[in-house]
Amino acid sequence: MGILDFLSKQFVDVIDWVEEPGQMGWRVPLADREIQNGAQLTVREGQIAVFFNEGRIADMFGPGLYTLDTSTLPLLTAIMNWDKGFKSPFKSDVYFFSEKEQIGLKWGTVQPVTLRDPELGPLRVRAFGSYSFRIHEVAPFASRIMGTLGEVKVADIEPQLRAAIQTALATGVAGGGTAFLDLAASQTALSEALKAAVAPAFAQWGLSVESFFVESLSLPEEVQKHLDKASSMRVLGDLDRYAKFQAAEAIETAAAQSGGVAGIGAGAAAGLAIGQAMTGALGGAASAPTAPAATEDPFALIEKLHKLLDMGALTQAEFDTKKAELLGRIR
Repeated sequence: MGILDFLSKQFVDVIDWVEEPGQMGWRVPLADREIQNGAQLTVREGQIAVFFNEGRIADMFGPGLYTLDTSTLPLLTAIMNWDKGFKSPFKSDVYFFSEKEQIGLKWGTVQPVTLRDPELGPLRVRAFGSYSFRIHEVAPFASRIMGTLGEVKVADIEPQLRAAIQTALATGVAGGGTAFLDLAASQTALSEALKAAVAPAFAQWGLSVESFFVESLSLPEEVQKHLDKASSMRVLGDLDRYAKFQAAEAIETAAAQSGGVAGIGAGAAAGLAIGQAMTGALGGAASAPTAPAATEDPFALIEKLHKLLDMGALTQAEFDTKKAELLGRIR
């Protein structure tokens, strides 16, 4: 081995990093090699290079091309007590970190979160979504995540991040006292609330949450079936009013089309029959047919005819005729 080959293996004169997808941090593999005074440092867009001395951050470099000497390494120069004319090779730990946003990451509840719903009681809720983050502060990331590792990828810290999200969901949503139906109807507001709840946990590792989305909120199948049944029961409770509404609609239609009280009675009976049919279909048992509205109190029918007169569905002459006919029944 020649002397030049020996020196090329001992001294580093070019330092750069071509990162791969998913890489967040990389330690330059210097081993026992020294950095040549005057070496070229290339920091690409979205990267930051950091020089360490005995585990402490010395000098940091953003995107650009640098010549390494005492002028560009002021902190390391001070720590090492180099004079201005220092030209010798030196040793330092060099790390690169990616400040790019890490996108398209998924999160989800491993186990359902218990939500204390003010209307429905305790519910076991599952949630899923996506998020993105990036390195915001190098110092905590380097000390708490990178350490002395040679490389850190997104996949290495994802389990830790998902655990933080799960905790935020359990404390922020489960203890918030908001009804499940309100949460499901406002996923944008929920996403913002969870992003704020997750942020402190990410910040302790030097990370910032760039985006956070709740894409799905769901209940266990058996609970969802119970809610569907409860909704059906509420509909059944309103069928009586629905039947009366249908009868009133039928009266107005019959009066306009048939022009007679008999038509009004038939229309009312048809309206009531519709309501009874719905009750039978939803409730599982058909009710006994209600007597036609022809037996209804004449004064009540006169009042309804007067409403039709006010609406313009009857002329004054038609109203007077029907009124006289109804009054004739009680004489």
